[in-house]
Amino acid sequence: MTIVIAIDGPAAAGKGTLSRRIAETYGFHHLDTGLTYRATAKALLDAGLPLDDEPVAAKVAETLELAGLDRDILSKHEIGEAASKIAVMSSVRKALVTAQRAFSKKAPGTVLDGRDIGTVVCPDALVKLYVTASPEVRAQRRYDEILARGAAADYEAIFADVKQRDARDMGRADSPLKPAEDAHLLDTSEMSIEAAFQAAKSIIDAALSQNA
Repeated sequence: MTIVIAIDGPAAAGKGTLSRRIAETYGFHHLDTGLTYRATAKALLDAGLPLDDEPVAAKVAETLELAGLDRDILSKHEIGEAASKIAVMSSVRKALVTAQRAFSKKAPGTVLDGRDIGTVVCPDALVKLYVTASPEVRAQRRYDEILARGAAADYEAIFADVKQRDARDMGRADSPLKPAEDAHLLDTSEMSIEAAFQAAKSIIDAALSQNA
């Protein structure tokens, strides 16, 4: 049986870093499902197609190749903005959820992170983690990240963007961001990445030993 670890949470809570490290530690495949929306948006932008035409966006989503999603290219702000417009479209979500579920079946195990993994994509995942942090902490992390890359950043603008993303993610009708009922809550506001990883690892190890 393939082991599935579902990791959900809002933007900049640390779930991506945590997910990649967990996948590496256990030798599992990793998918950042947010990149699937960004890759769909980039394909639309590259082809000069409209971002408000749901049937067209869904057709692009259905043909998306999950191998080789480039985080550096897809993390650009304009792609993120475009992705947020298509992410509310039901038929786009349906197409990408189908692809994400297919990915989750890869042996020996998979780690998927996103906004609706434990609630919609993989509701039967062996382990579900909901990784969160206060909006202030998440905005500060994103601000520090941008400065570390040598770019200019405005904390207030980032903070406003984080709150806007939360409202959009939690308020959408289709697959809103929320913890699964059986998810383990991990608040990383005052945790280092190492502490968060150790907390997650103890939860996963306990589940694996029970499932052995």
